[in-house]
Amino acid sequence: MDRIEELETALTIECATADHIQVDDARRLTGPGLLWDHPGAVMDVFFTDIDPTQVIALWEKHARCVLDALGWQDQALTHRTFTGGVNLAISAPMDQLYSAIFAAQTAWHFCAAELLEATPGDFDQMIRDVKGVMAKEANPALISLIAAAEAHGVDILCDDDEISIGHGTGSQIWPVNALPAPDNVDWPSLHNISVAFITGTNGKTTTTRLLEAIARASGKVAGLTSTEFVRVGDDILDRGDYSGPGGGRMLLRDKRLEIGCLEVARGGILRRGLPTRAAMAATVTNVANDHLGQYGVNTVPELAQAKFAVHRTLTKGGVLALNADDPFVRAEAENTAANIWWFSLDPGNDLIRRARDAGTCCAYVSQGNIVFFDGRSEQAVIAVSDVPLTMGGVAKYNILNALAAMCLALALKLPLEAVRQGLAGFKPDAKDNPGRCNEFRYNGAQVFVDFAHNPHSISAVCDALSALPAKRRFIMLSHAGDRSDQDIRDVTATALNFQPDVVVAAELEGYLRGRSMGEIPDLIEKSALEQGYNKTQIQRAASPSEAAAMILKQVEPGDLALLLVLSERDAVLEMLDQ
Repeated sequence: MDRIEELETALTIECATADHIQVDDARRLTGPGLLWDHPGAVMDVFFTDIDPTQVIALWEKHARCVLDALGWQDQALTHRTFTGGVNLAISAPMDQLYSAIFAAQTAWHFCAAELLEATPGDFDQMIRDVKGVMAKEANPALISLIAAAEAHGVDILCDDDEISIGHGTGSQIWPVNALPAPDNVDWPSLHNISVAFITGTNGKTTTTRLLEAIARASGKVAGLTSTEFVRVGDDILDRGDYSGPGGGRMLLRDKRLEIGCLEVARGGILRRGLPTRAAMAATVTNVANDHLGQYGVNTVPELAQAKFAVHRTLTKGGVLALNADDPFVRAEAENTAANIWWFSLDPGNDLIRRARDAGTCCAYVSQGNIVFFDGRSEQAVIAVSDVPLTMGGVAKYNILNALAAMCLALALKLPLEAVRQGLAGFKPDAKDNPGRCNEFRYNGAQVFVDFAHNPHSISAVCDALSALPAKRRFIMLSHAGDRSDQDIRDVTATALNFQPDVVVAAELEGYLRGRSMGEIPDLIEKSALEQGYNKTQIQRAASPSEAAAMILKQVEPGDLALLLVLSERDAVLEMLDQ
């Protein structure tokens, strides 16, 4: 058994239970997140027929007793209420995060006992047990390094295996069990680099890629994390969903890196937190209904709270670039004191007008140009029509992504000419922006491949493509099984705004997630029929690649096809490349 497994399984803390109370496994918080910017542990408690204030009062009493008994008088506790439950958290030293889980569970043990009138365990013995884990987990060398890094004004990144100080070209890595004394660290060689966080419901991958393209155009070695891979320059370090803190550490530890563009998704923020507190810029592209119902994030405003965790990563003077056209972003912005640069499609947007009047940087579209206001004067940076990603201006969601990327780039002190070059040179193809409205010509028809999968993103793509002329329109639809029936009906109705002549409903065998084969295509077909389509317009396919092949056999010159591809994307792209 390795050290981490030994720590994870060191204690089993039983708690009083009841049908109306459910408790998720406690988890470590390693960086800034939804609740706060401290490391520690959090547990999610769900209940019915209980007053949340009663649970919170018990937590504040028992968690404080546990922290004090463990010698963690300097550590804090917090909570967050949501419909049907609470998040309960404690902070802890960075070398005691597994122990923090047991400390949180111990505190909940006494909360549950009092709540359910059960007999609690022996407090002193339970504290001794947790202290035993603390002794095994303790790493005084790490605590010394963290203090020294803070004193030298340089970032430190920690995980179970390695510790690194600085970023990219200014970084050095050590095994967690072989850390140097602070006096033996070559501090002058270590430094932070320019880092930006990109989050939002939609557009975050494209914005991340755009920012990286701008950074490359400036002559810097740039890298990115995303839901698809981690890349430095042209070198892909690994493929997979790296939108969490692990991907961020992998990127920021690469010694070639000069600028880091980090896509961060809701899951990583909520599970572990963000990987650094040393970002110069961050953006929230938008917030819409997607992946609700986890970790106590049940509503779109609560999702906005989670996305806005990126503001906790900003250094002094760091910039938070925000979409002034998004109502949920606007509302949540009221709760942050960050240095905000607003961007909008409308120069008359009230927040843009206020920013200009206050002499604050902002960005917008005016007279067909992407414009940046630097606090004193405005400059037309590039014509919208010269940004290929905007499809001549019809893809308004990509104009917003371009505005966000420009704000981030300028906040990172990249030159305006690099912004122009990056935006002008970035193509909506499978090389620069794979899976995002990639355009192909096939048998004289226009064929677009997009990864859009929620109502917000599908609506944006369909609105853009609806502006293009076509003799006939084809659409391929599929959905993951973990969405509700209503979600699938809503997404289907949204997609039908594209006004397709032919709908092909594809099975997603690898994404059934508890549903049976045929169930999702049935829902798509039923939704289309309810929207006024007839059965002759609806076709079925056993897979996305089969659906794509069916459409490609039917298209003729002047037709337009939209393939919403959730899986088998490489196979579909290969068909089109041929």
